[in-house]
Amino acid sequence: MKIIKNRWIWYLLSGVLVGGSIVLLSVFGLKQGIDFTGGTLMSVRFEKRPTAVEAEKALSALNLSAVTIQPAGDTDLILRFKSVEEDTHQKINQTLESTFGKTTELQYNAIGPAVGVELRQKAVSSLVVIFLLILGFIAWSFRKVSAPVQSWKYGVIVLVSAFHDVFVPIGLFALLGHFMNVEIGTPFIAAILTIMGYSINDTIVVLDRIRENLQKTTGTFEEIVEHSVKQTMFRSFNTSMTTVLALLAVLFFGGDSIKDFALALIVGIITGTYSSIFIASPLLVTWNGFSRRKATAKAGR
Repeated sequence: MKIIKNRWIWYLLSGVLVGGSIVLLSVFGLKQGIDFTGGTLMSVRFEKRPTAVEAEKALSALNLSAVTIQPAGDTDLILRFKSVEEDTHQKINQTLESTFGKTTELQYNAIGPAVGVELRQKAVSSLVVIFLLILGFIAWSFRKVSAPVQSWKYGVIVLVSAFHDVFVPIGLFALLGHFMNVEIGTPFIAAILTIMGYSINDTIVVLDRIRENLQKTTGTFEEIVEHSVKQTMFRSFNTSMTTVLALLAVLFFGGDSIKDFALALIVGIITGTYSSIFIASPLLVTWNGFSRRKATAKAGR
């Protein structure tokens, strides 16, 4: 299979995926959970505390929205969910006590959003700084292979691949939020950041092999890139598949509170593996070709 030669097919597929994700995000938006909108915080003490998964299963019949359950200490559970009526509040207590024995409610009150405007602004600022540092580091690392592609362009391609990989799961969750009321919270943000890190790592592995081959092999730039991609393809595929298999187990057998996290990671890792092989490396060849044509046109004037 000629990956580089058929690069316009991969560009078209990625364009459909990313373009569709942007459209879904623009039309539907993301359905925000209580981490963004606020809700209710409830703390309960047990004589013999159940696991978060057991408590979540016991409360599933009450259809609580955006419920997250966290252990606290040796005897307590902290529950977060959207605001409910007082009768639902009492049903929660009754369900927990009838299922797990004597309980004591320690706290029940309204809470504000955990991810506020200021936190979001700081997160965006931090990401911008991190991306600039990544760009600078990659440009420095690839400085010895500035021909035929300038080293800073490797950094740009890494960041383009990372954005490509996060937009697809974001678009998917915009779709799921509209049709299946799937909400996003801090676990989703954690998944997106994890996908970004995984994508950057996977792309750099492929580009680094190109860097090595440019220094020790001969041939056209397109031939060297094609050879490098094929050398790393199965390594990237095998690494990603082992990760995806573990995440599938979490998706199908884990608690409801972490299923969305696992789904986002599965989609992002698959997309990241695809982009590191079929998008990042072909972009190098396309960019190089564009630069050469531009230089030829300029010289011919």
